[in-house]
Amino acid sequence: MQMVQDSCIFKSALSGVLGFGLGGLFGMFFSSFEMTPYNPAVYEQPMKQQLKATAKDMFQRSSSMAKNFGIVGALFSGTECIIEGYRAKNDLYNGAAAGCITGAILAAKSGPQNVLIGCAGFAAFSTAIDYYMRRE
Repeated sequence: MQMVQDSCIFKSALSGVLGFGLGGLFGMFFSSFEMTPYNPAVYEQPMKQQLKATAKDMFQRSSSMAKNFGIVGALFSGTECIIEGYRAKNDLYNGAAAGCITGAILAAKSGPQNVLIGCAGFAAFSTAIDYYMRRE
């Protein structure tokens, strides 16, 4: 059982599932702040129709954010696990490298300049979080 829990596939899958759940919660929370109606006439309809439109919008936003969080969580966790296994060390550099690779992969379709920005941004963010979690 311990070998399964220590495998990169398990860690990546678990991070993806947890990221999906957290993203869904964030999506529901943030969708309650603003509803972008595709039709302003929604507000002139009966309350039941308004609630239906609101629920549909909330579901779309939360599922989109859940998918994004799940992908980022699984990608980052899997990359960090592979790097940690390759280097045989557990330090800040693993998180920084995994953040850089994750940011670069996520920005790959938008050009080389954005790949560098994604790499630097994710590396800085993951290093800052890792540093905060490791401090005494």
